[in-house]
Amino acid sequence: MPNPTAAMLVIGNEILSGRTRDANMHHLAGEFTKRGIDLAEVRIVSDESAAIVEALTALKDRYDIVVTSGGIGPTHDDITADCVAEAMGVSIDVRDDARAILAEHYERTGKELNDARLRMARIPDGATLIENPVSAAPGFSIGNVHVMAGVPQVFQAMVASVLPTLTGGAPLLSQSIRVERGEGDIAGPLRELAEEFPDLSFGSYPFHENGIYGAHVVVRGSDGARVDAAVTQLAETFAE
Repeated sequence: MPNPTAAMLVIGNEILSGRTRDANMHHLAGEFTKRGIDLAEVRIVSDESAAIVEALTALKDRYDIVVTSGGIGPTHDDITADCVAEAMGVSIDVRDDARAILAEHYERTGKELNDARLRMARIPDGATLIENPVSAAPGFSIGNVHVMAGVPQVFQAMVASVLPTLTGGAPLLSQSIRVERGEGDIAGPLRELAEEFPDLSFGSYPFHENGIYGAHVVVRGSDGARVDAAVTQLAETFAE
């Protein structure tokens, strides 16, 4: 049985403008790989309602799992929750359990639960909350969509909360070998190897170091013995 497929939707003008470097995709890809979930697509969209709804609608219908990152804070441009509600066809409002979490957190920290902060308690109907042990404000899951914060520390905590609820498959294993030949020289043998091992994927990543041209060839697959066999054959091929 093939592994579940997943997509990630990164939301935020700060990512598209280059002001903020996204670290969440890298973290999610690593966690999903270990879980046996294939992250097949990542999209980045601006803080624009139509763009978020359009992307989310397409992704949730195509993949088993969708994770969003960003846009669930207290400011006016944090519109992800509303967009998710629209895409899922449900209403949204402040929910008592989310409000209680925020009220307890801000009472403990000596801050006011004002209208802006209360925006983070607006949850689409039918969603379940995602725990946020870092800053309290919850994410939420609805259908196959999991809505998380953009702040990396909070995002990672939310991923840890959600992972146990997801059904994974066979973890993806990988090995790499350094080949000190140009890609033009290794392309032919690598193609033949890929045809011999159709259940594996082969990636070639070129480098230029101290006047030496070469490539790191990475072999990936869910069967460790097959990966080992391919890497052994790869090493023998390029040792000649």
